[in-house]
Amino acid sequence: MCRSIKTLRPPVLPEEATEDDIRAAALQYVRKISGFRAPAAHNREVFERAVDEIAEATARLLDGLEVRGARTVGTGGTVRKRAPEPRPDAV
Repeated sequence: MCRSIKTLRPPVLPEEATEDDIRAAALQYVRKISGFRAPAAHNREVFERAVDEIAEATARLLDGLEVRGARTVGTGGTVRKRAPEPRPDAV
């Protein structure tokens, strides 16, 4: 795992990841996998396309994740723990 890539979901990241956060993580991933910090001119297009595709996939992943027990911000800016969801087997 590349140590420069940080966790982008709450509660590790206090707020939603920005587009810049997601792109930076995608760039670090492509650098790690390819072994190149910066691509040669003849690889630049495929390198950038990989970064774009990974950033898009990462954004979809973060949008779809449900973090149970996550904290939410209530009215007045107070942080409170989200109420537990009812269990389907509870009667």
